[in-house]
This record gives sequence, structure tokens and C-alpha cells, in this order.
Amino acid sequence: MVDAQDTDKNIEIWKIKKLIKALEAARGNGTSMISLIMPPRDQVSRVTKMLGDEFGTASNIKSRVNRQSVLGAITSAQQRLKLYNKVPPNGLVLYTGTIVTEDGKEKKVTIDFEPFRPINASLYLCDNKFHTEALNELLESDDKFGFIIMDGNGTLFGTLSGNTREVLHKFSVDLPKKHGRGGQSALRFARLRMEKRHNYVRKTAELATQFYINPSTSQPNVSGLILAGSADFKTELSQSDMFDPRSADFKTVLSQSDMFDPRLQAKILNVVDVSYGGEDGFNQAIGLSAEILGDVKFTQEKHLIGKYFEEINQDTKKYVYGVYATLKALEMGAVDILIVWENLDINRYTLRNIATGEVIIKHLNQEEEVDQNNFRDSTTNAELEVQEKMSLLEWFANEYRTFGCTLEFLDIRVFDEMSDDELSDDELYEDSE
Repeated sequence: MVDAQDTDKNIEIWKIKKLIKALEAARGNGTSMISLIMPPRDQVSRVTKMLGDEFGTASNIKSRVNRQSVLGAITSAQQRLKLYNKVPPNGLVLYTGTIVTEDGKEKKVTIDFEPFRPINASLYLCDNKFHTEALNELLESDDKFGFIIMDGNGTLFGTLSGNTREVLHKFSVDLPKKHGRGGQSALRFARLRMEKRHNYVRKTAELATQFYINPSTSQPNVSGLILAGSADFKTELSQSDMFDPRSADFKTVLSQSDMFDPRLQAKILNVVDVSYGGEDGFNQAIGLSAEILGDVKFTQEKHLIGKYFEEINQDTKKYVYGVYATLKALEMGAVDILIVWENLDINRYTLRNIATGEVIIKHLNQEEEVDQNNFRDSTTNAELEVQEKMSLLEWFANEYRTFGCTLEFLDIRVFDEMSDDELSDDELYEDSE
């Protein structure tokens, strides 16, 4: 079952992608379009003062039309900022200006929102287009990964989200060397050494649960874990049921340890050797794991659609496809996970029969929208008046909770990487009434 928080995150990501697409397509006359981004902990007063200075500068623009457009955009930004006493915890994104519509008319737009995660960018640009580079980076850096850097001197716990890394905790350890002082019992010294190393692995495993398991959901708060360390410490943590205290491979012992939380074991993406411990080892581990971290989202989506095709191949009857069959299953409360293409080009129409007053729901793609027969009653030829038009994806995003299911947006590129055997059911691409 997909976590509800993951579903909410997926919806926010889809909304940002949709917004980026609309913003990138928008164009204006002259430099009348403002892109403004304020990172967390920025000051509204600072930006308000900056906009005031820009207003004074823009007043000297020679072209009257361009001057009025720029001043209008700055005024809109100033008015919208008055709604905020302070910058929201995740920062503030604001786009405002006059755009040219498809029919050549001018239209004023103002869009402001708090991103779904902290945005580490500061931007003010007045141009003939909106700048969305920072929003694209926001999408790329969505997943958060945990790192455990473990060696004979101590352990560091950290996270990486996009290009933002954070050290959660680190502690040092003083482990006895292989040889004790003269006069000590060799067996006794070996036993003490084994006990301290065992306790070190146990403490690391316990702290890993503390930092990487969300207590409210009892689920990992990271998309994946990387175990790194010099020598063999990282291995001992992952394999601690096979722990040989004489070994130095703690990273491997940790990853296979019976002391290591099984919920975290399932999240291990990579176990790497690094030359250093601490923060230097953290940086090295990030570099060594870059390729794996980039593939995680794709792998998750491929696994999801793979499970779906497995249900089809086994003919379990636990699946539906096509708009109408899916909607019917939703109304019956029979859907657990709803998978939709993130670029689905189907709109949901609420239509009213002018003659009878009957309300009809239709789902039409771009080709069907052109056919006027879809807006007339098939029996009486009465006109069907459009009461509401909404993207079906947006309707799913708003209503999925009422059907007791979770929602997953799927990138169509997943299919480019799947084999013909995995995509053998041609009926999947046929809709059913």
C-alpha cells in the first residue's frame, strides 16, 4: 500500500510539472513578466524594498507601453506580497505579469505559492518570459536519501536531498586495538575488544532507526540508504548476525545485521568503500552513489507498473484499465492504487441537456472535443451546455481520497525501458465503455 504522504507528494509534483509547462509556454510583450523566488528565512521587507527601487528605475523606461507593463507587473507583485507577513517555511514563489494569449489578447496573471519542499534559490527577473529553472531543480531534488558513514573512529548520519546535504548526527568511538598491554590475558582482551565492537554496531543500528524511521508512521523517512565506510565497518553493520568482531568491515556487518532494523535493510541501495570517515567520507560516498540515486524514482515507477502487468498476466481479475472501467471500479470502492499517466490529455465535462435539464458527465480527449456530436444528445439532438470543464487528472487529484485509494502518477518513459514480454498485453491500450 502506498503511503498517504507519498500520494500527497506525488500530487504536488504533478501540479508543479503542470505549472511549469504553462509558465514556459507563456510569452509577453516587452519585459513585463516578473519571476520572483524567495528562499526560506528570507525577509518580505527586503524584497518589498527591492521592488520599490525597481519601480523607481522602471519609471524611466522610454517606451510608454513597456513602461506601463513593467510598472503594472511590479505593482501586482507588491500587492501580492502584502498578503504575507513572513516568508513561508518552504519559501515563496511568485510569477506575475501580462501575457499574450493564443488569440492575441493580453491577459494579466499572478501566481504565488509555497513549494512542497524548501527551495534553495533566490531570484528576481523581469523578462518577456517566466523563468522556471529553479522549479525544475525542485522536482529533480525531491527524493531524500540517508547516509551512514561508519569506520573505526566513529559514525556519521546524514541526508541528501538534491544538492542539499545535512549532517544529522555524528559520534566518536574509542575501540581497543588488536594488541593489549603487557600482562593482560589475551583471551580476556579479545573478549573485551569483541564486546566493544559489538556495542558500537548496536549503537549505530539503534541511532539509524531513530534518524531514518518516522515515529508517527513507523515507516522510513528516506527513499533509500547508502552505507559507507573505510575498511569493513559498514559491512559489519549490515550483516551483524554474521558479525566477526575480529573483522574491520563494519559497514557490511551493519547492513546484514539482525540488530539493523529490517525496514531500513529493505532501503539499502548501496554499500561503498570510502577512504575517509566523517564529512569527507560523506562527500565521497555521495559521489560514488550518484548514478544509483538518480535511478531510484525510475526504478520505483518500473516496479509499480511491473506489479500491475503481473496481475494482468496471471489474470487475477484484480485490475482494470480504461477510463470508464476505472471510474466504475472507483465508484464501487474496489480500487487500491490508481495509476495515471502524468500527461493524460483527457478532460472531464459536466454537461446539461438544455431541453430536459439532465446533467451528463463525459470524458473527452482532444480529438473528441472537436466533434460537436459529443455536445448534443444522441437521441433528440438537443444541445448539451458545458457547465464545467476540468482536466481528468486534476479531478483525480481532488477526489481520489473519497474513493479510499492512493494515487500514483507515472512517467510514460518507464515503458521505453520495459521489455516486450513485460508489455505483451495489447488490450491495455484499448479503452472500454
